[in-house]
Amino acid sequence: MKSKMTKLSSKGQIVIPIDMRKKLDLQDGDKLSIFLNENNELVIKKLPTALDWHDLIKNIPNEKVDIDKNGQYDHQKSPNFHKWMFENK
Repeated sequence: MKSKMTKLSSKGQIVIPIDMRKKLDLQDGDKLSIFLNENNELVIKKLPTALDWHDLIKNIPNEKVDIDKNGQYDHQKSPNFHKWMFENK
């Protein structure tokens, strides 16, 4: 996405262009993180909502996983955990 021009209000507020708000699914009241990077550029990130966290953890398998002293587990006894651990690799 190309950069867009916006301006700073007298109160220090900026407007995020609508196409960027839509792409990030920004809604009224969403929390944002803003910081300066090493190049002295402003970086704005959307913080996860409670629903985002819920959606993230709802797919984590809920099964007992016995991990030994070497950090190993039996993937046959914990198949859902094993599948979850390697689904994006």
